[in-house]
Amino acid sequence: MQSRFLLVGLFLFPMAFAPLAHAQRQPELGARDVPVLQIAGLKFKDLDRNGKLDPYEDWRLSPEERAKDLVGRLSLEEAAGLMVHGTLPSFGPMAVLGVGKNYDLAKAQQMMQQKHVRTFITRLSAKPSAFAHENNEVQALAEKERWGIPVTISSDPRHHFQQVIGASVSDATFSLWPEPLGFAAIGDAATTRRFADVVRQEYIAVGIRESLAPQADLLTEPRWARSNGTFGSDPQVVKQMVEAYVAGVQNGPNGLNPGSVAAVVKHWVGYGAAKDGWDSHNYYGRYATFPANNFAQHLVPFTGAFTAKVASVMPTYSILQGLKLQGKPVEQVGAGFNRQLLTGLLRDTYHFKGVILSDWAVTDDCSERCREGAPAGQKPTPADIGMSWGVGDLTHEQRFVKAINAGVDQLGGTEESDLIVDAVHKKLISQERVNAAAFAILVQKFQMGLFEQPYVDEAKASVIAGNAKFVAEGEQAQAAAAVVLQNKAAHGKQTLPLAAATKVYLYGIKPEAAKAIGLTVVDDPSQAEVAIVRAPAPYQSEHTQYFFGSRQHEGRLAFATSDEAYAKLLSISERTPTIFVTTLERPLILTNVLPHATAVIGDFGIGDAPLLKLLTGQLHPQGHLPFNLPSSPEAVAAQKSDLPDDDANPLFKRGFGLSY
Repeated sequence: MQSRFLLVGLFLFPMAFAPLAHAQRQPELGARDVPVLQIAGLKFKDLDRNGKLDPYEDWRLSPEERAKDLVGRLSLEEAAGLMVHGTLPSFGPMAVLGVGKNYDLAKAQQMMQQKHVRTFITRLSAKPSAFAHENNEVQALAEKERWGIPVTISSDPRHHFQQVIGASVSDATFSLWPEPLGFAAIGDAATTRRFADVVRQEYIAVGIRESLAPQADLLTEPRWARSNGTFGSDPQVVKQMVEAYVAGVQNGPNGLNPGSVAAVVKHWVGYGAAKDGWDSHNYYGRYATFPANNFAQHLVPFTGAFTAKVASVMPTYSILQGLKLQGKPVEQVGAGFNRQLLTGLLRDTYHFKGVILSDWAVTDDCSERCREGAPAGQKPTPADIGMSWGVGDLTHEQRFVKAINAGVDQLGGTEESDLIVDAVHKKLISQERVNAAAFAILVQKFQMGLFEQPYVDEAKASVIAGNAKFVAEGEQAQAAAAVVLQNKAAHGKQTLPLAAATKVYLYGIKPEAAKAIGLTVVDDPSQAEVAIVRAPAPYQSEHTQYFFGSRQHEGRLAFATSDEAYAKLLSISERTPTIFVTTLERPLILTNVLPHATAVIGDFGIGDAPLLKLLTGQLHPQGHLPFNLPSSPEAVAAQKSDLPDDDANPLFKRGFGLSY
């Protein structure tokens, strides 16, 4: 039997049912299953189908008034369902992670009906109209439920080149832009805001309304696998870029509105100080360390998000090893369970009022395979995922209790809302705490207008997502972000830019792209005026038996002769001037590249066509390094993990970049 519960403590102000004078403009309504009421010439959705206009259905009232009314109507089970952030199920071998082309709508409906889930991440990959259709079908299921609460659909970043489950999705549906590091290299907040605005438009077109970005993590450990998702190592630059991204994706700097995609800034806080460079998705990388006591700089970038009134904050997986706050040791648990970091620092010191969303799977068990890796001869599977760092000895229910009482409003990567219900019945979590979380989550749905219009125009999605204008802007940004590190003379002049019809030998670049812009492609490097070698960034898979470790680029930062592209550089450059291009997804060590290359370019994700336009001067490099490039592995190993650019005698310093 579903029970109602009283709102206590949080809502002491009287309910004002009188419509706000400034909110009389009729919004567009999207309804498939619910009746529409007409009152005084205005239309309202009768979401609970009771034949009358309830306060939560009245778009003339403030989001806070509507949320207060709706929370008062919810059963405990329904309120708890708002506090979990599930995964939209799909079909196929990776269905457990939601990867695929179509949703399993029967399973999605089951989650909504039995667990009352109303927020989901999507990992679907489909053409814009098909993507929009699938998301519309999810909203139609939600509309059928008792209160008609719409679903908020979230996504990891989709507008970049690298794809790593749990971090980013490479998706040809949308325009392609450089990795976040590239925007730091460009150094123009307006460009970052424009990029985020494009993300906003493309996401809304297909029905995505929450961006699990930006990363405000300060890059202080060059070996860290998540470096590419940051805005670099300068706290002030990162702050500016984070603020610009939030303002762009949320349709302005004043908080959520009907044109917003809600931003989730992450990862609060100190994630970039990864111990030995290992990432905290993995048991072996669960610590961040602060040997230089430089925690304060890691806080700075988040203040940009707070200025732009970011909707949500995601805590880091990491345990902050050996850190003290206000003279007290920080509890050695992941930040999603840490009351000092969430309630004490984020809420009380920084006065954050939005939703705290945990990172994924923090309440899941880390099994022996999760801790030690899959046995030899076996591949790691999604069943090995679990990031309950520091709380592994607690039960699932106890982890829920600890996270929520620490300050988490919504738990990522789970649909187990029944554990919250049970904890309330046992008085381990208060009803007031559930009320407060449900209220905050509902306010954001009302602010974004989802209760009025959760559906998108499926035909229009194909016009907006991945349109030619956005694609061209993305390619211009890819080229602008590139950093020219070396440009020596060849044939009596600087190598770059290349002249039209130059005879080129290509490695790692499609010949068709070069021919399309007028270059002459030859098969023998000895017949070329210039060779162009494009090399993927070096890394070493040192943890192939771990689900995330096997997918992340970690380990070495320098090229080795075992790298095919580097071996090609060595063999070709002896007789032909060679341009060497590689992706600076982390601060690479290029000491053994410079002597062999005539020109060296570092990119942050760039397609063949814009790269060749860059090399021929049709597009122009504007990038400056967003971090130091170290000179040796020894310098990297000797640095302090929490200090930016703490490598001795860097090969190139942050801010370096040539032009032509």
